[in-house]
Amino acid sequence: MLELKNIDLTRDGSAALFVKDEVVEVAFAGNDGELISREGPNRFQAGDALVTGSTGDRWSVSRSRFDAKYAPVAPVKPGGDGRYRSRPVPVLAKQMADAFTLARSSGGDLLQGHAQDWVLQYAPGDFGVVGDARFQKVYRPLA
Repeated sequence: MLELKNIDLTRDGSAALFVKDEVVEVAFAGNDGELISREGPNRFQAGDALVTGSTGDRWSVSRSRFDAKYAPVAPVKPGGDGRYRSRPVPVLAKQMADAFTLARSSGGDLLQGHAQDWVLQYAPGDFGVVGDARFQKVYRPLA
């Protein structure tokens, strides 16, 4: 299995910008914990967002990053449990030909991707992995 380390998609000509368009269900964690996603463990702290996507996939988003990525859908108030829509924040993405592993961040959870899954780079050193079927459903190329 390919182990991805020290990657930077801004320097990869095969990566492109995409935006996510999805309404998700969110519950804010009452205490620290871990959920297991398709790609691997997602450790979270109290107050972090526990997200369930439209495809049933689950993941966590730190509270400090959540508001920049998601907007509440009325009647939900910011910070309250309920439905949120992804904001059109560009993300670099690259589809991988082979299975791989990748840390979410330096010292972060180790994620696993299958052949044809996508690596997403949200910021320098900040990564995610999305299965191809989910990626095709919720991501669109930035035109």
